[in-house]
Amino acid sequence: MAFLEIDHVTKHFPSHDGPGEVCVFREVAFSIAQGEFVTMVGHSGCGKSTLLNIIAGLERASGGGVVLEGREVTQPGIDRMVVFQNFSLMPWMTVFENIRLAVRAAYPSWDRRRIVAHVQRYVDMVGLAGAERKRPAALSGGMRQRVGLARAFSTAPKVLLLDEPFAQIDALTRGLIQDELIRMWTAGRNTVFMVTHDVDEAILLSDRIALMTRGPEARLAEIVDVDIPRPRVRAALVEDPDYLRLRAHILRFLVEGTRAAAGDGYGAPATAPLAATPR
Repeated sequence: MAFLEIDHVTKHFPSHDGPGEVCVFREVAFSIAQGEFVTMVGHSGCGKSTLLNIIAGLERASGGGVVLEGREVTQPGIDRMVVFQNFSLMPWMTVFENIRLAVRAAYPSWDRRRIVAHVQRYVDMVGLAGAERKRPAALSGGMRQRVGLARAFSTAPKVLLLDEPFAQIDALTRGLIQDELIRMWTAGRNTVFMVTHDVDEAILLSDRIALMTRGPEARLAEIVDVDIPRPRVRAALVEDPDYLRLRAHILRFLVEGTRAAAGDGYGAPATAPLAATPR
């Protein structure tokens, strides 16, 4: 049995133009292995964030379901932590307090000393030592997202869900935080599902990349392996022929809105959606 199974999930929302419903995506089916980093790429409106929210238990599927370690996901849980693009920190709490809130929820039996040491470890890990007493309003966007990552990783979740976590951060800071993310993921090997519009980011971070067709009625077109060895260095990637082929394949898919042309070394002919099996 797969660690995380997205089992033919369909989602409808009420129509804004009258009675009835609109299907955002239909019959999305794939699985994620424990410790795997999978990213979903697709145009706005294909339901990437909605699917992430269903995995998190924040939304209910209209059809199908999500199974984590053999149990159906029906509500939010501390075993699935979400990092949103809008940072989602408690504005009245300091950096330390925001992280401590999650740690207390994850480890209710721990005493104060153990909690403080654990929180400080993750503060230091994301390079925020010295900023523990600052509130979000006093932090840059990059620093706020570091708090979000520290808060998520500090609970050792079974699944880490990243909803375009770097979308509001400038390009230079984004690269630094991506490096932090990879370092933390490599150390803990959490299972990660991320949605993004950034093709280069997806290739840099992922083991596999899921490609969604345009919405409404979006479908999973294919999942491609990222067979570029880790650790990956941005400067070296731009000259890597495997990177260039994979990037061209994904960009062609996004332009065409369906499977890229067969024969480019990735994917299969445009017939049926692919329910991928983890490596």
